[in-house]
Amino acid sequence: MSSVVTTPTIGKTEVERRHRQVARRKLGEGIVARIVMIAVCVLYLVPFYWMFVTALKPNSELSVFPPELWPKEVHWDNFITAINTFPFWTYFGNTVIITVGVIIGSVVANLFVAYGFACIRWPGRDIVFYVVIATIFIPFPVALIPLFDLFASIRWVNTFLPLIVPAFFGSSFYVFLFRQFLLQIPSELLDAARIDGASELQILARLIFPISLPAIAIVAIFSGIGAWNEFVQPLIYLQDDSLRTLSVGLETFRTVNSQDVQFNLLMAASVLVILPVVILFLVFQRFFIRGAIMGSIK
Repeated sequence: MSSVVTTPTIGKTEVERRHRQVARRKLGEGIVARIVMIAVCVLYLVPFYWMFVTALKPNSELSVFPPELWPKEVHWDNFITAINTFPFWTYFGNTVIITVGVIIGSVVANLFVAYGFACIRWPGRDIVFYVVIATIFIPFPVALIPLFDLFASIRWVNTFLPLIVPAFFGSSFYVFLFRQFLLQIPSELLDAARIDGASELQILARLIFPISLPAIAIVAIFSGIGAWNEFVQPLIYLQDDSLRTLSVGLETFRTVNSQDVQFNLLMAASVLVILPVVILFLVFQRFFIRGAIMGSIK
């Protein structure tokens, strides 16, 4: 006599109930996550909002307590007055030149070095890479005086060269970002290009560069923002007033009028300084996100 083994079955209604429970749990988790992200965004946006509102206020509303969340009289002409208070466009042009040069140097040099570490096999490659990464722990002030002596000896002080040329010698952080991205490229793809007779430079220019656009975008944004906001090096190397950048010019604007600072004009100038950075991020936001997560190669 054979015995039949039966397995318990779950009714259709029970399955639907469990699906609903899972769906409700995921919905609740999603709502909580979005609430937290919105709260964090508001927390970060409040200083920018207050800076913008202060830039629109007249002098009579700057000392009002409690402060107004929006000015009763909107003064858009504060931006024009701020521009005319100091040589804004001269400083703006200098900052653009330095920023563009730093972006080009950071992208070209670091992509070139990272390609050698990620796509070319040679003895001691990993050891040299670890040495390069170790340089990220060298504090910048340690090299500040030797670099100034070097640039002064070759008469680069009071020019843009000390601010642009070092970007063409690579950065350990950007090399690391590019290398992590390039490691995702299948080696078979590179080997096929070499079999077809392509040189390493051709592979880098025609194959690696188009694939690496997300990583290039994130390096360009990081290096561009760093160069745009840099204060110490332009202050040290650019001694002529006509060569100053916006960050140095803005601080000069504040210190010269330290006895009677017009905070609405100072905030208006600050808004104009950070506006190009915000536009740069919004334009390349899609590539920035893909580069940040080191998107996979399909």
